[in-house]
Amino acid sequence: MKPITIRGIEPEVAEKLKQTASLQGKSTNRLVLDMIKKDLGFEKEKKFSRRYHDLDGLFGKWSEDEFQKISNAIEQERKIDPELWS
Repeated sequence: MKPITIRGIEPEVAEKLKQTASLQGKSTNRLVLDMIKKDLGFEKEKKFSRRYHDLDGLFGKWSEDEFQKISNAIEQERKIDPELWS
């Protein structure tokens, strides 16, 4: 790969790049490369980044009573029977 030097970066921009890279767990170099690739349209699409919405209707449909019944059933299943483990 060919090295490229970028001159004339203001201190505020350099600091912001360092902070952003740190927050994303990347090196400053990797962050800048990723930004350039994205801006130029070279960013690869993640294979499994598609979001599906076919099950959205199943979420948030429980009443408070149904939620309590299900929570209680789950709690009962999580209890350990001491006689089986002694």
